[in-house]
Amino acid sequence: MYRFIFDRVKKIVPRISDTELIALRTGNTNLDRQIFSGHVILPKKNEVKKNHNFDFNQVDNLLDKYGNNYSYPSDNYKDTLKFLSKNKFFSFLIEDKYEGNKLSIKELSDTLTKISSKNPALGVTVMVPNSLGPGELLSNYGTEEQKNKYLPKLSNGELIPCFGLTGPNNGSDALGKIDTGVLKMKNGRRIVEVEINKRYITLAPIADLVGLAIRLDDPDKLLVKGEEGITLFLLEKNHPNLKLETYHNPLNIGFPNGTVKGKLELDLDTIIGGEVNTGNGWKMLMECLSAGRGICLPATANASAKTSTYGIFNFIKHRKQFNIPLINMEGVSNKFSDMLYETWLIQSSIAMTNNILDTGNKPAVISAIMKEQTTERARKVINNAMDIHSGSAICLGENNFTEKFYKCIPVGITVEGSNTLTKNLIIFGQGLNKSHPYVYDIYDSIVSNDLGKFRNNFNEMIKHSTKLLLKSKLSFGRDNIEKQVTDFANLSNFIALLGGEIKKNQSISGDMADILSNLYLAHSVLWYEKNYNISSNLTQYCIKRLLYENSILFNRIIDNYPLKLRFLLKNMKRKQKSLLYQDNRELINEVQKNDKIMDSICENIYLDKTLQDLENLNKLQNEEYEKIYNNIISVEEYKI
Repeated sequence: MYRFIFDRVKKIVPRISDTELIALRTGNTNLDRQIFSGHVILPKKNEVKKNHNFDFNQVDNLLDKYGNNYSYPSDNYKDTLKFLSKNKFFSFLIEDKYEGNKLSIKELSDTLTKISSKNPALGVTVMVPNSLGPGELLSNYGTEEQKNKYLPKLSNGELIPCFGLTGPNNGSDALGKIDTGVLKMKNGRRIVEVEINKRYITLAPIADLVGLAIRLDDPDKLLVKGEEGITLFLLEKNHPNLKLETYHNPLNIGFPNGTVKGKLELDLDTIIGGEVNTGNGWKMLMECLSAGRGICLPATANASAKTSTYGIFNFIKHRKQFNIPLINMEGVSNKFSDMLYETWLIQSSIAMTNNILDTGNKPAVISAIMKEQTTERARKVINNAMDIHSGSAICLGENNFTEKFYKCIPVGITVEGSNTLTKNLIIFGQGLNKSHPYVYDIYDSIVSNDLGKFRNNFNEMIKHSTKLLLKSKLSFGRDNIEKQVTDFANLSNFIALLGGEIKKNQSISGDMADILSNLYLAHSVLWYEKNYNISSNLTQYCIKRLLYENSILFNRIIDNYPLKLRFLLKNMKRKQKSLLYQDNRELINEVQKNDKIMDSICENIYLDKTLQDLENLNKLQNEEYEKIYNNIISVEEYKI
């Protein structure tokens, strides 16, 4: 019987490429596995040892001095780089023994949030050396000689790094038609000949040290160690024929971004980690990807959402139309309720995720959830902020605190794998294979043709599925987080029966990704309230909306389930109840009464003059109030 089942399953199991397999085997799982298992226990809050070598006062000094005038290209960006280098802003991933100032994940996230809240372009410039790139790759895989040579110089800014992966024919499909080099013998030496054409490379126009990803071919079998495949090299700017000559202009945002080109000859000793790491590049990248996806991009989304929400809250309390404050107009307050909701999800999920990462975990699926969800939800925050800020938001000037975030939002959506790819292929697709308690083991038993291992895991899968199916049916009629976790885990088992069709049916995969993401966000909101005790009313508001979003998704997935087993899913369909207008009214009342909410949102953002003036309106009266109010609502005027 098991042989028959084995052969049937083998036919529907999707083909997993070598690169996908590497991704599945790198990093680990955390809350994502619990959700797929059908039961979640919130993680404990960890006290993280703080870094006392870095002077965090320099963050404010940086923004006071360069927050308004940093941009690339310009005449003053070099002065900003000197300040960043002198005060070791590029050292946050590097160990003390290499003259670094390695920060905890929370410290790194908070620092990037604050910088980006004032100047997103400056935030990007600090983010990249402290994310996926030469510094982290060297720290984890470099030879001791490479570490000693480069890490101190990266730490003190003597060398500015960039990393070249993306090209015209490989974007979100990172390893698509990537530049390919051939290993040859030349003048008695083994040399890799390659012509590279990299684009969208952040910091390339100002870089002194270039990390480079190529595919290495070895047709003459010249390798002594390692193997063919994706390989990571490290080149100094003066490497012969290396061209860093042109830059892109991403929406006039003002951060350095450009190209890396050239017809190169590469020595094997320039491989990060040496010849033994030939062919190991994709694994190296996957193991380091959590910094960009799980920490840095969410921090920039957090900055834009928190700053916009804090500024708009004070704006609508004082800005009057039709002789009443905007906050008393439901059309406006409903948009602000949406802003507060999305911002609270971003802030809470970042806090819990940083806590998870600071324990040494590297959960790949959670990192993908965080990248996609925080940047998408920040986009909603900014769009609503632009609507509310109205004329002040569409005219450039000193009082416009939303425009810079509006221009930057597409960057976070696009980089580190576009959100379309991340949502529709990675979060649930990779999650099902990696985070589900049995799916990968069943797949592995098929690949290795191990019938005994298959039998054991298949039996466990049947027990797991039966238990969830019964639990789901017995909890019929309820709808809370626990019920939705059970139903998601149960539904995942039925989706798994689609096998390779999941990759094609990206609509169902994308909807499952959204349910998984929302359940992760819901638990983060509970975690945040449990540990910081800010507002039980706001917490319940967020949970209610997330469950509502999921109820729509559950119904749509079940209605579109393509197999005849759909009748087994009927009990998971939701009776759709509308959200109540009164919920938003009560939320607006709560945020006005409970100062802890806005105090929390204000943490780790830089209050420039406009935001400070808006805040000061809460304390002023009479002539002084009128003076600042009239200044706040003014729009920059330029002489013709």
